Amino acid sequence: MVIPGGPLSGSVEGNPPHNPFRKTLGRGLMQPLFRALSGVLAVGLLAGTSAPGAEADAGPPGRSATTQGAIDWKPCPQDAAVECGALRLPVDWARPSGERFDLAVARRKATDPDRRVGVLLVNPGGPGDSGVDFAVRRAKSHFSAEIQAKFDIIGFDPRGVGGSQPVKCSQKLLDQRPSAYPRNQAEFDRLADFNRTLRKDCRRHSGPVFDHADTLSVVRDMDAIRRSLGEKKINYFGHSYGTLIGQQYAEQYGDRIRTMALTANVDHSLGAREFLVSSAATAEDSFHQFVEWCDRTSSCALHGRDVTAVWDGLLARADRGEIRDPENPDQLLTANAIALVAFNAFYGPDGEELATYIAQLDAQEPNDHPQQSQQPQPRALQGKEGQTAAEPFHAVFCQDWRFRPKDYREFARLTEAELRAAPHMRGSPRVHAAVAGCVGWPNEVNNPQHRLRITEAPKILMLHSLHDPANHYAWATNVHRQAGKTTVLLPYEGVGHSVYGRSDCTRDAVDDYLTKLKTPSAGSRCTPAGKN
Repeated sequence: MVIPGGPLSGSVEGNPPHNPFRKTLGRGLMQPLFRALSGVLAVGLLAGTSAPGAEADAGPPGRSATTQGAIDWKPCPQDAAVECGALRLPVDWARPSGERFDLAVARRKATDPDRRVGVLLVNPGGPGDSGVDFAVRRAKSHFSAEIQAKFDIIGFDPRGVGGSQPVKCSQKLLDQRPSAYPRNQAEFDRLADFNRTLRKDCRRHSGPVFDHADTLSVVRDMDAIRRSLGEKKINYFGHSYGTLIGQQYAEQYGDRIRTMALTANVDHSLGAREFLVSSAATAEDSFHQFVEWCDRTSSCALHGRDVTAVWDGLLARADRGEIRDPENPDQLLTANAIALVAFNAFYGPDGEELATYIAQLDAQEPNDHPQQSQQPQPRALQGKEGQTAAEPFHAVFCQDWRFRPKDYREFARLTEAELRAAPHMRGSPRVHAAVAGCVGWPNEVNNPQHRLRITEAPKILMLHSLHDPANHYAWATNVHRQAGKTTVLLPYEGVGHSVYGRSDCTRDAVDDYLTKLKTPSAGSRCTPAGKN
């Protein structure tokens, strides 16, 4: 999983993060953790509402309900071939008669109704990525024609995201975010104070959904979608952070699953140290994969050079305030910002562009620009009073993970372990920022991490890249082991965060499983194209 910006996430299968070499500073560190799709649909773009599912009442006056509690589908404004609607659900499932919100949903119907198998619910990752956006704009190019022919593809915006009462925070306050790398107790205290202030601000702008944005609540929403569609069982495809939704749905409602395919898996049993160190180690592994690729690829802009030495030297120069943003020469680049660019590029992977970017920075002369302060201009001046920005990540992450370093000493020990695991990448920038964002939050967690416990579910297919930059391969093996005989794990012996579209092997494995209930034989593996 990729955190902020994608420590727990990356792009959804086959779609690397859009233009990873731009907009990676500042707030880029706080974007979806298990990075996936970018872009969300505004509430106003969604048409129609519906009655709640069987376990919820008809809602407040003025909301009409059909006898089946069906969603009132209407053509989506962005693509009339896709239907959009909303499902009115409880904010707090423990109080089903309490306050409600509209969950945004989109449906791309099976192209061959005579061969229709059922519904395929999809979550592309994040936390914070829009399933509605995926169904409307990406599903057609993402899934094979066979999957599109046999399934109604159902995308939904998890609560707090996109069109589902999005979590919003003051832009001016977001622009004041302090460093995720405090150097002493005083800076740690300032980070904690800021996080508490930001949390209060986000709650004020977002309403009660902020306190119920955890994945377990999303799982209950997903089963409400199943009921509203009149389906006894669902099919599910989850990528990166979307695998956590799938895992917990299998724990809660395993008998309501026909098939479930999970790619780039998240291990929800990890403690803070394991989480940070494993995330750092897999980012470091991806760096070494990039170096090896450059050594054997003549088109690499750094081919023939000691790439590791160039990289380490570049970060050292950034530490001294000698490297500037090519697109904004008045702003200096920190080593952490440069590492984040590389981390984004590993998702694709986009080795050619990354090598060119590194070579461009390395070619800068120390006196190319007038000397200025090493720190960029404070972004606190950017946001205007009253402006808000969608910021769902920590509302989800800090309610799904009990990561609460209590003081600077504890946080410093975690950071030191992270840096030892990734000396060249200097840890995993997004995951580190994700954990730092929970400093100062209340200790209570709606959905604390635990070992996976599935008691009743069909075979679940898991795929995972051996060299995933964000979600360590050990996360998949851990989940596979915790699930006992419930899961089948198919490794992809290559690089990158996405898996489904990597090769005929990975695509066919998922398609055969979803359409024919056929799982790979024990010991099966998928190799990158061109390798035996």
